Amino acid sequence: MKKTLANLVILLAFSNISYGQIVRDTVCSNAVKTIILQRESVELSQPILRLGGADRLLLQFDVLGEESRYYSYRIQHCTHDWQVSDIAVSDYLSGFETAPIGNSRNSFTTRQPYVHYWETIPNEMTTFTASGNYLLTVFSDDNPDSILFTRRFYVYEVQADIQAEIGQTLGSDGKNRNQNVSVFVNPPKGTFFNNPHQYLHLYVRQNGRNDLCRELPINSIKGSELQYRWKDANVFPGGNVFRFFDISNINIPMYTTASMEIFGGENIAYLKPEEDRSRKSYVFREGLNGQFKVSAANRNEAEVEADYVWVNFSLPMASPRLDGAFHIVGDFAGWDFTDENMLQWQPQMKAYTSRILVKQGYYSYQIVFVPAGSSEGQTSVLEGDFFETRNDYYIFLYQRTPADRYDRLIGATTIKRE
Repeated sequence: MKKTLANLVILLAFSNISYGQIVRDTVCSNAVKTIILQRESVELSQPILRLGGADRLLLQFDVLGEESRYYSYRIQHCTHDWQVSDIAVSDYLSGFETAPIGNSRNSFTTRQPYVHYWETIPNEMTTFTASGNYLLTVFSDDNPDSILFTRRFYVYEVQADIQAEIGQTLGSDGKNRNQNVSVFVNPPKGTFFNNPHQYLHLYVRQNGRNDLCRELPINSIKGSELQYRWKDANVFPGGNVFRFFDISNINIPMYTTASMEIFGGENIAYLKPEEDRSRKSYVFREGLNGQFKVSAANRNEAEVEADYVWVNFSLPMASPRLDGAFHIVGDFAGWDFTDENMLQWQPQMKAYTSRILVKQGYYSYQIVFVPAGSSEGQTSVLEGDFFETRNDYYIFLYQRTPADRYDRLIGATTIKRE
């Protein structure tokens, strides 16, 4: 599917996500599945680009059904705390703010028909000229107010040297359960950060969890080096190795899958009952830390040959928890706590259950408990917290001085607990 510039005329009617509005990753249509936004040719990578670099983002998603339609994307710059920036498009983009998604293919040999779409960014129609946080919105051309989904991504400069280390917390309380993230920031050689307490913001995020994305305060300044350490915000629960299931082969139950069947023309998988791992010893296993990989056994092009499967989860429990809710978190289920990824209590089964429609592949996830009234999930209830867990931490440093019109992302790096 290819489109001409004439198709862009309709985009003029597209209504803005307003300035100052806090944005998150959202899915607005039940037909949209398997959204992937990562660096092109770098599997399982984060959507983080260096300004002016050669890398591009690859956007992929499926829309269930057989009819191919026209979709477009829109790009907006955001502040350090994910509000849409009040600046002109020309301040951060060269080219078009909106552009068509130019590639699609219909699935084949699948029980569930779908259309697979993809696009690379930047491209000949869109180039970034400013660093910062960005929001990508995908919408339908014949109804510009109909948003399919949004995804956030990052474009960074190299105007700071960021080093980090993961250690144990001080004292015996939580020493074996938590991870202390220390960050050390240096400006370009021979310079200093002007008024860093006011003009800089440093965030650390554990894996993909939005509830564990924190702004760290400066602990001390040593010469030109900023030290972010030994504060409560630096302490993250260790969590545990992510759970997983493998449905790359829909004919043979694998690993944590108890059984598979075809019912009503749909593929259905039943996972083995989930276990409470909080009282077990830590056991290392390589994992994807909440990410997923599309894969279909005996198929050459998984993007269009992988089928969809209803995956059923069950968590046995003697009685329900009345003080909160259990949620499945991971890239495929979303990193926020929503009704779609919440496990529901089934009194006749004495278990919490859920089912999610996903594409064939390998998936990792955790089950976290969210206390009533809290915005942060607890891994301690079912997963357990262990200092040894090999979490990924993503670090972002923003700057906005009186001379800047927007929040610049002047440094970004990743550290893994080894």
